[in-house]
Amino acid sequence: MDIRVVIFDFDGTLADTRKPIVTAKQETMKNAGLTVMDEETCASTIGLTAKAGFQKFYPDLPEEVLDTLVREYRRRFDELTAEMPPERFPGVDKVLVELEKRKIIRTIATARNRKSLTEFLALWGMDNTFQYILCGEDTERLKPYPDPVLKTLKELSVQPDQALVVGDMPVDMEMGKSAGVYTCGVTYGNSDRKHLQEAGADFVIDSIEELLDLL
Repeated sequence: MDIRVVIFDFDGTLADTRKPIVTAKQETMKNAGLTVMDEETCASTIGLTAKAGFQKFYPDLPEEVLDTLVREYRRRFDELTAEMPPERFPGVDKVLVELEKRKIIRTIATARNRKSLTEFLALWGMDNTFQYILCGEDTERLKPYPDPVLKTLKELSVQPDQALVVGDMPVDMEMGKSAGVYTCGVTYGNSDRKHLQEAGADFVIDSIEELLDLL
């Protein structure tokens, strides 16, 4: 492979945000009088927007109720992450530095809103680490659709066979495969090897540092 750009997912790939995401979702469900989903079920929607996640759990809820759930979830998530700031997974910093040395472009494609993502990056002093970032509000269609990857390729003038999507969820693999790029699943996030392979992952790794051996 002649990879010129790596497109990273954020939650579950670069950042360990599982606990505050799941806790905020469960508290939001409980406070709204809804059936509270277990941890694995809540984690299964990480990678989707908050609204899409709630819609998957409660498909019959009207739009205004879903919007209220999203607002409450984000409020609680912000409180939790202020109390317990998420950390980067082991090896992330090393990999990003090495990719820079190799002149490989580092980007992010996430369903997380831009305000939240940029706050995390600023907290970690990583404001200038990624040359291009796409968030939930930047494309009309999000994962598993190819739009975030296609927009990234267009903006950076990169061919599909020069790009690699790295993510922890099947929707990341589906997004990459439908855009015609290489895909690499990570098992330390919120999914497992079996589901990542079923979603079409070209590679599956157990630590982010293994990525360097692929490139």
